[in-house]
Amino acid sequence: MKKISGLRSQVYNVKPYSAGKFVEQVMSELGLTDVIKIASNENPYGPFPESLKAMQEELQNLNLYPDANFETLRTILGEMSGLSMEWVTLSHGAEAMLQTIAKMFVAEGDEVIMPSVSYALYADISRIMGGKVVNVPMTADYRTDINGIINAITADTKLLWLANPNNPTGTVFSKDELDQLMTVLPERAWVVMDEAYVEFADSSSLPDTIALIKEGRNILSTRTFSKMYGLAGARIGYVIANPELINTINTVVEPFNANRVATAGAIAVLTKDEQAVQECRTKIIKGRQQIETELAAMGMNVISSSANFVFFETQHNADSLCQKMMENGVILRSGSIWGCDKAVRVTIGTQQEIDRFLKVIQEFTNS
Repeated sequence: MKKISGLRSQVYNVKPYSAGKFVEQVMSELGLTDVIKIASNENPYGPFPESLKAMQEELQNLNLYPDANFETLRTILGEMSGLSMEWVTLSHGAEAMLQTIAKMFVAEGDEVIMPSVSYALYADISRIMGGKVVNVPMTADYRTDINGIINAITADTKLLWLANPNNPTGTVFSKDELDQLMTVLPERAWVVMDEAYVEFADSSSLPDTIALIKEGRNILSTRTFSKMYGLAGARIGYVIANPELINTINTVVEPFNANRVATAGAIAVLTKDEQAVQECRTKIIKGRQQIETELAAMGMNVISSSANFVFFETQHNADSLCQKMMENGVILRSGSIWGCDKAVRVTIGTQQEIDRFLKVIQEFTNS
C-alpha cells in the first residue's frame, strides 16, 4: 500500500479483502458462457418469495429514513431467543457489527485471540485499532483448539474472535468447551461468537450462547441474514448482547444503521417465508452430505461441516486446482488465503451446481 500523508500507521497493517472472482469477470477473462460460482457461501435459493415481495414494495419509501429503533425487527429477533428487543440491535451486515465491536473494545496494545484458520476480517479490524493478533493453530482435524485458546490468554487479552460454525472449515466446538473457556476468561476480556452459519448446524452440537448472555457473562453473538435467509446483497446483520452493551453499541454506531429495503425483507423472511426457509435448509444439508460422501470416495480429506459449505484437502495445489476448475466454469475458494495450500472450500449450491462441481472435479482428479 502506497504511503499517504496523515494516515494512521495501523492502516498499513490491514490487507485488502480478497472477495474472489465473480461470474461476469470469469466469463470475460476466459471467454466462457456458462459459469457457476460456489465460492462465497451465498444461498442459491434466496431471496425467498415473501421477502422479495416485501423489499419490492418498500422501494417506494426510499426517500424516507427508516425507523431509527427498528422496533419491529428487533422485537421479532428477540422473541426468537426468548428476549425483549433491548437485547438486540442491527447493522449493515454482520461485518459492520464486527467492526463496531472492534472499535468499542480494542485499544492500542490489546491482544485479540482467534483461530489460525478463520474469518480474516477479525484480524484486520483488530489491527487497524492497534490490537495485537494472536493466532492459535487449529487441531489436526481443523477444529478450533479451545485448550490452545485458553493457554493463549494473558492479562492483555481483550477479545476472543470465535466463529461457530467456523468459516472456512465448517467445524464446531461444544457447550462443554465454551463453558471451560468462560470459566477462565479474565474480567476485562470478551468472547465474540460469530454465529453466521448457526442455522445450518445441529443445535444439539452447539453451545447455548444465548443462555450465557442472559447470565451476564462477557459474551455476545453476531448473526446475519446473508446465509440461511438469502439476503447477502441486502446487507443486514445483528448482535445479541446484554441491554447495557446494546445501548452502548446504539450510541456508538451511525444513525439509521440498516436500510429500509433490507429490514423489510428480513421481517418478511422471518414471519412469512418459514416453510420456504426450512425447505431450503433441508436441500442444503442433503447437498452437503452428498458432497462430503462423494469427495471422500474420490480420496479427498473431507472435514465434516456444520455450515453451508464443505472444506476439503486434496493431493493437488489448491490454487492450481481452483484455476483448472474455473477454466471449466466452476468458481471455488482456494484455501491458500488461509495458509492451507492443498485445501478448497465449496459452497453448497443447487442440485444442478452440485452435480456439475462433482463431475468436473472427478475429471480433474482422474487426469
